[in-house]
Amino acid sequence: MIVEMRVYHCVAGRLPALQERFRNITLAFFDKYGIKQIGFWTTVVGPSNHALTYMLQWESLAEREEKWNAFQADADWQAKRSATEAQQPIVERIENHFLAPTDYSALR
Repeated sequence: MIVEMRVYHCVAGRLPALQERFRNITLAFFDKYGIKQIGFWTTVVGPSNHALTYMLQWESLAEREEKWNAFQADADWQAKRSATEAQQPIVERIENHFLAPTDYSALR
């Protein structure tokens, strides 16, 4: 198993728009492509409260590449994402990490 941790750093004031997009649009596409989420978090204490962190579970990097690329190439997803940013960008930058659990991890 591989866990992908993604941190979306939002333009100031745009975190609610990102949360709405995940809630009402993105998660349906994750379901469509079999992308399994572990969870989503906002930052309570840290360098910025304009961030959304989430984790995805993959069996392998090959599975990730296949499913993520299909999701990103979906014309309907592209159109809906663009529509949410038509008046103002939402995400300033994205951090992406791939993590492998240790043999003593509760999540394996």
